[in-house]
Amino acid sequence: MSTNLNSMVEAYPTTVLWNDSADPVELKQSIEYGAVGATCNPVIAVTCVKADLPRWSARIKELDAEMPEATESEIGWKVVEELSIDAARLLEPAFERYAGRNGRLSMQTDPRLARSAAKLVDQAEHFSGLADNIIVKIPATRRGIEAIEEATYRGVSINVTVSFTVPQAVAAGEAIERGLRRREAEGRSVEGMGPVVTIMCGRLDDWLKDCVKADGTDIDPEHLEWAGIAAFKKAYGIFAERGLRARLLSAAFRNTKQLSELVGGDVVISPPFAWQQRIVDAGEELPERMSVPVDPAIVDELYTKVPEFRRAYDVDGMTPEEFDTFGATRKTLRQFLAADEELDQVVRDILVPAP
Repeated sequence: MSTNLNSMVEAYPTTVLWNDSADPVELKQSIEYGAVGATCNPVIAVTCVKADLPRWSARIKELDAEMPEATESEIGWKVVEELSIDAARLLEPAFERYAGRNGRLSMQTDPRLARSAAKLVDQAEHFSGLADNIIVKIPATRRGIEAIEEATYRGVSINVTVSFTVPQAVAAGEAIERGLRRREAEGRSVEGMGPVVTIMCGRLDDWLKDCVKADGTDIDPEHLEWAGIAAFKKAYGIFAERGLRARLLSAAFRNTKQLSELVGGDVVISPPFAWQQRIVDAGEELPERMSVPVDPAIVDELYTKVPEFRRAYDVDGMTPEEFDTFGATRKTLRQFLAADEELDQVVRDILVPAP
């Protein structure tokens, strides 16, 4: 059987589409394509604010009056909360239809808290309380893995982020499982929780391209477009073998294969809106491909020639203590931290305009 994006959900009900943006205009159109979830992070948040600056400028001035002792960051994060709540409302019908498994808006914890598991958990609980259909992003870092288990235990549905590799995904999936089992052991409900573990396929590809360029490795460049997909499919098999209840989520798109190769799996696919439009406009057929392995010759070349791929592909390729120093982790955290700073600057320019 094959289908296109508009009918993928009907043809493969376990393969669901989320929108990698909380922008209301994009999200409404994405819902028409079949999206049943969406996401926000520091980069998305500052983009949304800039895209509707008159509205948010007025609101930031109101927040300044309401919160006279708040820092620029506190006001900025209040804006993030409000735009996330707005997006979550658009997803309420899907949340009810899927009994909490989908229909969620992902809010990301502040990357400046990434060194403290306790602070990540506290913020995750706060965000989870903003709306019934909020799912909270916590990074797959050393401290993040600790926070993922504890926040799950407290009843927070988690979307693991800053995650690119098989060892990160499996460690995060097992942390979620430990949190769920702790709740169950105490007779507390896990009904309606909908945890997911993201693998940012394109960001793994990006990092390996950086490594190959720096090392002068002779490798077919097309094979580097398959690294994230190979890691995703391997992690998917391990989740099934170990009975991990969290679903995998594909994000950070760099090519359409990061959607088409995963169709048919019990997975979430979360492309940016522009990628969804491109796939819809192309009318691309989407047959089941989740069960089709990546060409072994491609995996073998990556595994033989690119040491960082081995670390990303082997389930024991990294320990949690090594997650923080993985190149894609450092690059992504720095980007999210820069977006935090940019949002602070937006607030500053509104409240203390240049003379």
